[in-house]
Amino acid sequence: MMITSTVAAPAAENDPLRPPAMDVSGVPAVPKELMDQLRQYQSVRNAGFRGWAPDGKGILIQTQFGNTMQLHRVYEPGGRREQMTFLDEPTDGRFLKGTQDGTLLLQLSAGGNENNQLLRFDREDGRVILLTDGTSRHTFGPQSEDGSFLIVAHNARNGRDMDLFRLDPRNPASPEKLMEVENELWDPQDLSLDGRKLLMSRYVSINESYPAVFDMTTKVRTPIPPPPGAPGKVSFGHLAFAPDGKTAYVSCDARGEFLELAVVDLQSFEYKTWLTSDIRWNVDRIEVDPKSGNVAFTVNADGASDLYLIEGRERRKLETPLGIIESLQFSDDGTQLGFTLAKPNAPADAYTILLTNGVLTQWTHSEVGGLNPARFIVPERIQFPSFDGHHIPAYVFKPRSATATSKAPVLINIHGGPESQYRPFFTGFDQLLLNELGIAVIRPNVRGSDGYGKTYLQLDNAEKREDSVKDIGALLDWIAAQPDLDKDRVAVYGGSYGGYMVLASLTHFPERIKAGVDVVGIANFVTFLKNTSEYRRDLRRAEYGDERDPEMLKVFERINPTNNAHKIHSALMVAHGKNDPRVPFSEAELIAPLVRKNNAPVWTVYADNEGHGFAKRDNRDYVTAVTAMFLREFLLTK
Repeated sequence: MMITSTVAAPAAENDPLRPPAMDVSGVPAVPKELMDQLRQYQSVRNAGFRGWAPDGKGILIQTQFGNTMQLHRVYEPGGRREQMTFLDEPTDGRFLKGTQDGTLLLQLSAGGNENNQLLRFDREDGRVILLTDGTSRHTFGPQSEDGSFLIVAHNARNGRDMDLFRLDPRNPASPEKLMEVENELWDPQDLSLDGRKLLMSRYVSINESYPAVFDMTTKVRTPIPPPPGAPGKVSFGHLAFAPDGKTAYVSCDARGEFLELAVVDLQSFEYKTWLTSDIRWNVDRIEVDPKSGNVAFTVNADGASDLYLIEGRERRKLETPLGIIESLQFSDDGTQLGFTLAKPNAPADAYTILLTNGVLTQWTHSEVGGLNPARFIVPERIQFPSFDGHHIPAYVFKPRSATATSKAPVLINIHGGPESQYRPFFTGFDQLLLNELGIAVIRPNVRGSDGYGKTYLQLDNAEKREDSVKDIGALLDWIAAQPDLDKDRVAVYGGSYGGYMVLASLTHFPERIKAGVDVVGIANFVTFLKNTSEYRRDLRRAEYGDERDPEMLKVFERINPTNNAHKIHSALMVAHGKNDPRVPFSEAELIAPLVRKNNAPVWTVYADNEGHGFAKRDNRDYVTAVTAMFLREFLLTK
C-alpha cells in the first residue's frame, strides 16, 4: 500500500485524531485514512532484556502493549508475556537481588520531566512503594549481591549536584549519605562482591573522565590514575570489579584513538594486561560473572556490536547477527548470557546465548504490525568525502522504487548528542518512508560522532561547530552524484542536537533542502545553556563551548539558528515536549515565529505531557502521522 495524496482539511480544534495533550499550529487535520495506513508501522513493538529472574524461572523484559513501556516477565523462550507493572508513565526496572519472590525495583518520571523516581514493587501483595522524595532527580546505581542496599544519586540538596547515597530498598526512610559533590558528576558503576567498595567515575566530557575506588566504610575515595605516559586527557568507559575485588576491568583511550580493555590492580594501580590491543574499535560494555570470573564485553565496530567472551586466558568472539547488543548479564549459573539485540531489519528483542556452544535463543518475537518482514530494507554502509578531506561514515537505506529513471527523494536523518552515533537499528518510521512514501533515508555520522576515535570525536568542538554542518553540504554533493537519488528533493530531520543540525542546514543550504523537521532541537546555544537543567549545564558547556567566554559568545551569536532564521525559506516542522528538561520548550517558541516571518510554511506540534521526545504512544503515533503528512506535502512534490 502506498500512502495516498488525500487532501487534508484545515487544522481544527475538534480534530478527533489529535490527542488531547497536543497543541498544534499550521497543521492540517490528519485524515483518518492516513492514520489507518500508518497503523501497522506504528504497531511495531520492541522488547528489551532487563535481567534473569532470581528464582531461575525466566527473564524480565521491557515492552509496550498499552500507551507506555512497562515491565513483563517471560518464563520460557517464545512463551507468553506476563505484564508486571501497570503504571501511567513509561516504566523501567530490574529484579531486586537476593530475593526469590519477584520483587522489582522501578524507575519512572512524570510527563517526561526526567526527575526520575525509584519505587519497589512487591510481587506478593502487588503494592508499589515510592522509595524517593517524589520531586528530585534520582538515578539507579548498582545493587549489593544480597539486595540489602543499592547506590542512588539525587539532587535534592540544591537541584544541581547529584549526591550519592546508600539506600535500603526495604527501609528507604533513612538513606545513608556516602558522598556530597560540588559541581561534579560522579557515575557509580559497580560494587565489589562483599559490598565494601564502589567503582565510580567522574565525568567531565566524553573526552575526559576520572575513575576512582570508593571505600564504603571509611568514605574514602581513591583515584585510579591513567597508565604512565598517557598523553593529555583520558576518557574512561565502563568499569567492573573482578570477583576478588582486588582488580578491575576498565576501558580507556590512554594508548590511542579507541577505548581498550585493561586489567588494573587496585592496590598498585598497575595496568597489568591490555586485552584488546588488536581491536581498532571502542570497547562498549563490560560484564563480569561474579562466580567464574569470566568476562563478556562488546565492541562498537562501525556502529554494530561484536560480542566477546574471556575465559581464563582465552578470548573468543561469539557469533551474533548484525545489530546492537545491550544490557549484558550472566545467568546465575554462568552458562549463559542474556541481552537485548536490535537488528537493522527487525525490532529489538531479548536473546540468550549458551556459552559452551554459542547457541543463540530468541526469547521474544516482537510484533511488526502484520507487515511482511521480507520487505524490510537493510542499509548500506558508505563513506563520503567532506570539505577538508575527512571521510564521513553513513548508513544509506534506498527504496526498491529508486532507479535512474525514477529517482528517490531523500531524507537525511541526523542524530543528536552531538557525541552520539547512529547505529543500525530497526525503526518502523524508516521502513514507512522507504516502503510507503518511496523516500530514501540517509543517516550520517558527521564529525563529532562517537565510535570513530577520539580525534574524530573532537572535530566539531566549540568554535568548530559548523564544520559538522559542512559535512551535510558534502553529503548533498554525494547525493547529487547518485543516479537513483533526487538532489532536488531533499529534506533533513533531527532531534535534540540533531534539531540544531536541521536548523543550521536550512540556513546554510536553503536552495538545496526543501524541508526540515526539528524535534526537541536547539535553536540558540546561549538560551539553551541558560535554561537547560542545572545539573546538565556544565556538561554541555564542555562540549558546545562556554557562553560566558566572550570569544565563544561571539561564535554562538554568529552560528545560532535564531540569528540566521531570516535565511530559512524551506518548509519547517517543529515538534517539542513542553516538559523537556534538556532542551527547554522555549527553544521551539523562539524559532517557529522567526521562520513564519519569512512566509515559509511552519507546522508546530507541542505536547503538554512529554519531555525530551515523545514517549506516550498516542502522542508518538500522532507526531509520526503529522511528519509523514508534512514530508508528503513538501518533499514529494517536484
